[in-house]
Amino acid sequence: MPATEYNLKPVSKLTTGAIGPPGNRVFYLQARDDVQLMTLIIEKQQVQLLAAKVAEFLSELDERLPDLPKASFDYKEKDMALEQPIDPAFRVGFLGLGYDDEDDLLILVAREIETADDDDQITSVARFWCTRSQLLAMCHWGVEVANQGRPICGNCGEPIDPEGHFCPKSNGHKK
Repeated sequence: MPATEYNLKPVSKLTTGAIGPPGNRVFYLQARDDVQLMTLIIEKQQVQLLAAKVAEFLSELDERLPDLPKASFDYKEKDMALEQPIDPAFRVGFLGLGYDDEDDLLILVAREIETADDDDQITSVARFWCTRSQLLAMCHWGVEVANQGRPICGNCGEPIDPEGHFCPKSNGHKK
């Protein structure tokens, strides 16, 4: 399949979400502008890492441009819900951030995951131009969604399935 470039400038909505039961959820990154709805498959860890990197990026931006108004992350849960249809364009392999000084917009770049047969092909890319507040709200929401998954074992740090959990650190003993 040929590579495609998607450019949504500016987005009117930017969100993440998950569909499926804990342990089998699929995470999505979704953006909308006046013309199109763009949905990408993303990993839970990418959502969590993006949230940390956005906080770091905004802090650096605040230091570099102290006169910019602070970004807020106020959102309503209903406004962050994924929109139908969920028809992903590609699976995200790389995320990047940039800043457009002229328009005061952040740019979230999502590149398609590369596979072994992508040697002679350029991967698809999506660019979402958004406000600092839109991206910060999306990241806070994304962390909230990620934390709604399976509980983590306090002993070994692995997720606990609904059917139970064999903890390798229990050495066969129950607490």
